Amino acid sequence: MWGPMTDLKTTAGKIEDLDAKLAESRAPLGEGEPAARTRVTQLLDEGSFVETDALARHRSTDFGREHDRPYTDGVVTGYGTIDGRRVCVFSQDGEIFDGTMGEVYADKLTKVYDLAIKTGVPIIGIYESTGPRVQEGIVTMAGYARLMARVSQASGLIPQISVVAGNTSGIAAFAPTFADVLVVTQGTALHQAASHVAGAEPETFGGAAAHAESGTAHLVASDDKQALSLVRDVVAYLPANNRAEAPRVEAGSVADFDLNSVIPDTAAQAYDMSDVIKAVVDEGSFFELSAEAAQNIVTGFAYIDGRAVGIVANQPLALAGALDSAAAEKAARFVRTCDAFNTPIVEFVDSPGFVPTPEEEKAGLLRRASKFAYAQAEASVGKLTVITRKAIGPAYVFMGAKDLGADLVYAWPTAEIAVTQASQASLAIYGSEDKEEEMDELFLHPYAAAERGLADNVIEPTATRHYLVEGLRLLERKAVAQVPKKHGTV
Repeated sequence: MWGPMTDLKTTAGKIEDLDAKLAESRAPLGEGEPAARTRVTQLLDEGSFVETDALARHRSTDFGREHDRPYTDGVVTGYGTIDGRRVCVFSQDGEIFDGTMGEVYADKLTKVYDLAIKTGVPIIGIYESTGPRVQEGIVTMAGYARLMARVSQASGLIPQISVVAGNTSGIAAFAPTFADVLVVTQGTALHQAASHVAGAEPETFGGAAAHAESGTAHLVASDDKQALSLVRDVVAYLPANNRAEAPRVEAGSVADFDLNSVIPDTAAQAYDMSDVIKAVVDEGSFFELSAEAAQNIVTGFAYIDGRAVGIVANQPLALAGALDSAAAEKAARFVRTCDAFNTPIVEFVDSPGFVPTPEEEKAGLLRRASKFAYAQAEASVGKLTVITRKAIGPAYVFMGAKDLGADLVYAWPTAEIAVTQASQASLAIYGSEDKEEEMDELFLHPYAAAERGLADNVIEPTATRHYLVEGLRLLERKAVAQVPKKHGTV
């Protein structure tokens, strides 16, 4: 507010008035800096935040609301840098009007999305909202429609990262899930159904643990500080937009791990595929996503020789690496994200096929797994496959086969590349399983695939990183002519 000596007819008075308004916008409820603003400044490089629409206020006069018009209208918007890279950001304030979104609030979100899209920079949304501002009527729902339109337009053009930092419910809960990476903070809830309708506490069906297990949340944070740190980590692996190259950093060292001894001599024994990944990528660079969901498949970012890559790998420790519908959907979404942002994909294969149960069939296995095959075939980035052990039947096809679009396929001498298990081959050919040992010798090795060009090389496990480094260098020049069509319908 103006001071007693403020003269709005002078330049000095007008500047003093501006300073007062901006100070009020930084503490719109007059009780210190709100958490929404603190989250932005903690996320961005110090001093880099440039706020937009700080003085925006709602225009509603219904229900006497003309007397309650705090600046920002409940959302902080603007842009800044993360490790020197430009990003746009918005942070919802759960304290103003109980975290509800009104018309001006929606205008601010639309504007910051438009700014990110036309400048080609990532956008980070920090969410805490209970849905529409009922006092402003149906225009609030129109605002949500505009927001979802912008989020959809941005998909595949610029990276979108969402953080659920406070309870986010009703229609407000949908937009965060559009993001390429979603971080949910423990102690918050993200849900569409009202708790009194659902008949349970929101955290039980919309908390961080529930969303991590379902795959909705890619990452879980213990608090705001960790959530924002995770966002900074994610940004480091992604380019600015769909026309930029994947990030490059200085090549790192390699973990001291003997890959020649990682595969057990007994087929029934499992091993941890994470050990293989960490032995191949730059040391300490593997950043796993969706670790709690579909644990039979591993997805995440890493650097190999300083090049950002996406990792997709079967995990023999869970379901023996067999694929199910949840794993297929998880992998498909990640492959499409990598492809959208020019990030090469490296796959490690050890899977006996799909889980053969009635429950999986009823769960929509065919429909959901088809998304994975579609994503693999559609992806035009460089794709490299390493078959460590089993690549049996459908698993061979879905997990980075050359004929599904892989550019380079390498097999370890321990690889078993076959149409089916030896016992099933014996049954199909001889009508019994008596010839299982003979079928094992005939089919369960990598050399038939190598003879036919389905594997480019059979390599010593310890040479894997060398082959991947050279393959990635070659595939920098990969160019694919796209078939003219509007889009697929998967």
